Amino acid sequence: MITTPRASASDLLDWYDRHARDLPWRVAPADRARGVVTDPYRVWLSEIMLQQTTVATVKAYFAKFTRLWPTVGALAAAPREDVLAEWAGLGYYARARNLHACAEAVVRDHDGIFPNDEKALRELPGVGPYTAAAIAAIAFDRPAAVMDGNVERVMARIFAVETELPDAKPELRELTAQMTPETRPGDYAQAVMDLGATICTPTSPACGICPWREPCAARAKGIADQLPRKKPKKTKPVRMGHAWVAMDGEGHVLTTTRPDKGLLGGMLAVPTSEWSDDPDPVPPFPADWREVGEVRHTFTHFHLRLVVHLATLDRLPGPSRALPQAAAAMPTVFAKVLKLVTPAP
Repeated sequence: MITTPRASASDLLDWYDRHARDLPWRVAPADRARGVVTDPYRVWLSEIMLQQTTVATVKAYFAKFTRLWPTVGALAAAPREDVLAEWAGLGYYARARNLHACAEAVVRDHDGIFPNDEKALRELPGVGPYTAAAIAAIAFDRPAAVMDGNVERVMARIFAVETELPDAKPELRELTAQMTPETRPGDYAQAVMDLGATICTPTSPACGICPWREPCAARAKGIADQLPRKKPKKTKPVRMGHAWVAMDGEGHVLTTTRPDKGLLGGMLAVPTSEWSDDPDPVPPFPADWREVGEVRHTFTHFHLRLVVHLATLDRLPGPSRALPQAAAAMPTVFAKVLKLVTPAP
């Protein structure tokens, strides 16, 4: 049976009112208290960007996106290829495809207004349980249980949950729901995330200044820095591939668009072979190809080693872009490929 500790939401909210992080997509607690309305579009956009990505990285992308497309309607009206190009470098590119599809759905099905409950939010493209709860709580002050990695860590330590992740997730989710207050649930959700990001950190948690230090069961047991426990990670496999860079004398590079389905779907790229244990090194068309080196890149589930081939042609047999602009619009792995073939200044 789960027992709620003496930790109280009010103690954490008092701490948050004094120490909340200043984030470009956040309405400060003092402003919320004065009635400043939170923009659901900015909450949704930031939450999609923050999936698997750090706050420091997201800030610049968030500023760029809100400058280019300040409303969900503006984002929905933008060409998808423009959205994908501006997303380049942020990673996890299915998020970018779903981002555009979600904006279109909000405009088409909801008159440009985000729904304000979890069930309706989860019907939108790319909005899963965590994101729906975060939008419902932060944008609409609904008492939704918001659980990201920071919240998991805080709950595991407050309740001394020693079950390994991911098996512990259902228990941690139940604890998160128990702790979520009816009053100020949006500020509370952000407070727990801030606590995990700044004090209850993965290593060397600053327990001495934590507003929940007294009721923390893991601190009392002396195991706070050991939680949450995780199952050992599996060794990532290594896949091989070939990249084919065709350039003309003016510094333009042949480009292609990857299929919508699959890794890096819909993104601008250079032609490649399949990525497998033993890829077939057949170029996309006959030319004087020469091997110029190898690029290595790590994805979530595997390491990739790309052998890079270069050909210089008088005329490129397809769409092209100037090399610097092409690299800027491509995912990181292809930007690495183009950097390899770029002459040093």
